[in-house]
Amino acid sequence: MAENHHHHHPPDKNKSFVKNGLCDDISLPSPRSPHSIMFSDTSSTDPLSSRSIEKESLDQSDELTSSHVRNVSQHIDRITDFLSTSDDKSNPPEVPDTVETFAKIIESRISKYNSGVSRSKSCKMTEEDSFFIEAVMRISKLTNAISEFPANSNTSQSLNRTSMVLQRAMAFLEEELRSLLEDSTPQDAAANNSNNNKFLKNSSFKTKNEQLADGSTLQEESDEYFSDDEYPGYSSEIVTKMKRIVSAMIAAGYENECCQVYTISRRNAFYEQLKKLEYEKINMDDIWRMNWDSLEGEIKRWINVVRSCSGTLFPGEKRLVQFVFASRPALSRGIFTNLARLEVIRLLDFPGAVSMTKRAAEKLFKFLDMHEALRDLIPALTDSCSDDWEEEIKLEISAACDRIGKAAVNIFCDLENSIKSDVAKTPVPGGAVHPLTRYVMNYMKYACEYKETLEQIFEQYEKLEQSAAGGTTVTPKFSHNTTPESDGESPHNSDTEQTPFSKQLVKVMDLLDSNLEAKSRLYRDISLGYVFLMNNGRYILQKVKGSSEIHHVMGDNWCRRRSTVVRQFHKNYQRETWVRLLHILSHEGIQLNGGKINKPLLKERFKNFNTVLEEIHKTQSTWVVSDEQLQSELQVAISAVVIPAYRSFLGRFKQYLESSKQVEKYIKYQPEDIETLIEGLFEGNYSSMARRRT
Repeated sequence: MAENHHHHHPPDKNKSFVKNGLCDDISLPSPRSPHSIMFSDTSSTDPLSSRSIEKESLDQSDELTSSHVRNVSQHIDRITDFLSTSDDKSNPPEVPDTVETFAKIIESRISKYNSGVSRSKSCKMTEEDSFFIEAVMRISKLTNAISEFPANSNTSQSLNRTSMVLQRAMAFLEEELRSLLEDSTPQDAAANNSNNNKFLKNSSFKTKNEQLADGSTLQEESDEYFSDDEYPGYSSEIVTKMKRIVSAMIAAGYENECCQVYTISRRNAFYEQLKKLEYEKINMDDIWRMNWDSLEGEIKRWINVVRSCSGTLFPGEKRLVQFVFASRPALSRGIFTNLARLEVIRLLDFPGAVSMTKRAAEKLFKFLDMHEALRDLIPALTDSCSDDWEEEIKLEISAACDRIGKAAVNIFCDLENSIKSDVAKTPVPGGAVHPLTRYVMNYMKYACEYKETLEQIFEQYEKLEQSAAGGTTVTPKFSHNTTPESDGESPHNSDTEQTPFSKQLVKVMDLLDSNLEAKSRLYRDISLGYVFLMNNGRYILQKVKGSSEIHHVMGDNWCRRRSTVVRQFHKNYQRETWVRLLHILSHEGIQLNGGKINKPLLKERFKNFNTVLEEIHKTQSTWVVSDEQLQSELQVAISAVVIPAYRSFLGRFKQYLESSKQVEKYIKYQPEDIETLIEGLFEGNYSSMARRRT
């Protein structure tokens, strides 16, 4: 092409070109073959020096030194500037031979890349790679400058030539970008990382932070943001290559092709990550038919996927696209939006189906885990997507949160029905802690570990209820109403701020109290009924004190009131059991007028005391007080009342019976013996009951 220009139009060169020195002879050999253009810097000790080995098999006249290539590049820049700034677009100039030379330089480089002769085996951005991308940028600008002139014999051939080379270069860069995205695995990057970093930091490309043809600069901070052991697993060198290729393609007008390659590759990579997490989309009907064990496993897997998306995958994709498309922020947001939107929609189908499954108490905590996972997904997408789509995606996630939240509220409120429906007519043996008490308090303890989430859910549910009622104030079904049995004096009236969730918690406690009070009346022995209330009351108190979350909701005042209630049960028990025994030790009627002792009555009193004490021991040694501290407190309190009274009675009257026959029949116990009997109370069937059961 260059020879034709010289042959057909030697005398007619545009004077402007001559004046501007654009047709000066730069002493370039004619590149006869695309394979003949090579660097001649054979003295270099870096990896580029390997090219000298290839050159030995080529004719030396076919080689271009790096200084010659720089001269050609600078000449092309002057030609482009001249064409771009020309005011007269109607008089197209003849394009110099340098354009053909430069076109062949680019074709030579593409051919060698494709043949594998010059393709870099490491992930670093070589000097040769840097030159090629800049050369493509130059041919792109030159093509645009030539296209501004009307088509004629002077420019049409050159325009066709540069356009063809540009198209070929873009096809190569497109494939190179795809290869970098798909084949630059973390393992590949890790294998080369130690050597590459050393080379890259010593190269002019890295340290100069040079300006590219599109005006952007190489971001040195890529080293800080990308590591081959973090998702998406590319080294900083790889993403730098991607960034420069993308910048070149966009500048050349190949934005759509560039975005398509990137989007498809990253979407496939994202799918691979989901497959590694063993996530597969499940049909709604299959979800509804699953038993809980199977569904629980699927929920765990889904939560793991969502947390990976919010904590690793989406941030990684966001970081990558923002760096690679740094020159086009709006474009990077659009690409990320397309990826995130499709994945979020796929993920949201599952909680929608799960929320419609049959309600059951054991599902609550998995539902709360799902709600938290969805809630944490929103920040990962904030300020990342296109404005119009970001709001839509957030609304979709919020709607899914609301559906799961509503299901969780209904499950928690079903606890009321569980308590109300527990109307067993057989009392728990020994007055032990009732299974219902254990179930409800453990349920409350675990639920309060999600206190923050439940507060959010109940508040949102209350808003939705009011909205459904047309904005009027409504009384939600979880609002606090004291039970008839409490007569407005519930020990659960919290001293902390009442929220929708705390009100529900208080309501559950009140219902449990009412249920336990009813169950205590199932015992024929009133004393055992009080032991039952004592046991359950103490268990509830200890559970609340042992859980900072429940304690925070119920408050210190509640704990003090609950302690008072338990102490009252204790007093009632002592009154029913031991006051009767102490009444037997009354001195009334024993001492007759004149100081005589009514021995028959005294004997009767001792016999009655022995009989009643033995009955109490026989009965109450089978009763259960599983809380060691409570058991000890009871025994100490009983001993403190009974033993001094018996010791006093015995000391006062035993002298009158010591001369009697069968004195041991009446004075059967010493104070120490009674203490031993008292220590045997409330042991229950310990062999079958865990003393510290929770």
